[in-house]
Parts: sequence; C-alpha cells; structure tokens
Amino acid sequence: MGTYEVDGVKLAYEEWGPEGGVPVVLVHGHPFDRSLWRAQAQRLAGAGCRVVLPDLRGYGESQVVPGRTPFPVFAGDVVALLDRLRIAQAVVGGVSMGGQITMEIRRLYPERVRALVLADTSYPAETEEGRAGRLALAERLLAEGMGGYADEVIGKMVASYNVGAKPEATAHVLRMMRATDPEGAAAALRGRADREDYEATLAGVSEPVLIVVGADDAFTTVADAEAIRRLVPHATLTVIPGAGHLPHLEQPEETGRALVGFVTGLG
Repeated sequence: MGTYEVDGVKLAYEEWGPEGGVPVVLVHGHPFDRSLWRAQAQRLAGAGCRVVLPDLRGYGESQVVPGRTPFPVFAGDVVALLDRLRIAQAVVGGVSMGGQITMEIRRLYPERVRALVLADTSYPAETEEGRAGRLALAERLLAEGMGGYADEVIGKMVASYNVGAKPEATAHVLRMMRATDPEGAAAALRGRADREDYEATLAGVSEPVLIVVGADDAFTTVADAEAIRRLVPHATLTVIPGAGHLPHLEQPEETGRALVGFVTGLG
C-alpha cells in the first residue's frame, strides 16, 4: 500500500505483481473501494502483470473531499498516480462508475492508455431524470447514512440469486458500501450526474478493448455492453453467466480468465 497527494488531497493505492510487468490500473465503482478488484489483481499479478488499485478520493482510505467531485478530477488523480509510479502507459479498466472514469481517462489522456477494460458500465451522459436521481441520492446518503441504501441495493449489486448463494461476495459488497463515507459518496454522485457523453470517445478508440458484463446485471445490462461494442467493433465482449453487476466478485474464476487472457494477449 502507498499514498500520494494531488493538490493537497491524500490518496491511497496498492500494487500487485512485478514492477516490470504489463501495467494495469483498475478503478472501483460506487460506493466501494480498491478491495473490489483485489481478487482479480492477484490473478493478474500471478500472470506477471503489475497491477495498481487506487482508492478514489472520498472512498476507502483516500481523503474525503465534500461537495462535488467531477469526473475529470477522478481521472486526473489516476493519471497522477501513474506519474508517481513512472508508468507511461497502462491497461486502464473500471467497473460501473469506475468504467465511466476509465472512459474519462481515455477522453482526456489518450496517450496514457494501452488498452481498455470496461466492466458493467455505460457510455451515455445522464438523462435529466437520472441526474435528478443522482442528486437526490446524494442528499439521502448525507441525511441517512449508507446502511439503508446498502441493504436496499444489495440484490442488484450482486444478482439476487447470489445474495444467499455467495455469502462471502455479498458480505464483501455490504462491508464496502457501509464503510463508505456519505460525504465522499455524495460528492461523487454529484459529479457523476454531470458526466460527459462518451460516444465520441469510444468511437475514436483504436487500442484493444475488453467489455465484461454480468448476464443478469440489473444496473448496466447486456444491452448496454452491446451498445459499447457497436461503437468499438473490434472490442471483445464477454458475458459472464451467473452474475449481476459485479461479475469479478460473483464469478471470479471466469472473469479472471477473461481478464488475464486479454491482458497477457496484448504482447
């Protein structure tokens, strides 16, 4: 584990694997932390990759910055971490909101991206209804805390049939959600409400892309993944059966094979 600062904000991260391996940075979603990707980091490190897992500002062990955190700030934090570690170019991936931050990194810093991993995410800007929902949720979390929200959405974060069938994964997800500071979550939700539309960014991608989606994802569906594939026809689309929004936790072996195969196949 390490820490670094961006404009006085202290941020946390951890590394896995050999320093000389293919660099891979994996970005968690909302409302989670870097441990979301840890099992897959172990798999990639075992295949010789150098894996970096950041805690986004406001999450995990990174400093909470109240207010609003725009996506360009999240993207800049990740690139600052690559600078600190002297990584010129990396495979950049993320799940859900982390996938959208990955697209923001590709939009602003295309020269830093060797390949993309887009897991259970979508590219359009928020609708007016969706924007209002993000802002309302931010206020709710500040007023009520994370517990009620976590209990309410666990059956969507993992597939409903996995809540009882995969107790370790369920407990991990609940633990992350409940531990998240409401101020950090609210700031991210406000920034997410105003995110870019990434259609043009994806349409211009020439580097390799892996799209991963749980077959029963209720938040970002297989149709959302297929929409990304239409914009990036050379991408590889992998649908993980028996999984919802977090296939790398719900079906770690199958998701791990897809990730390791993709990254080690880059040459």
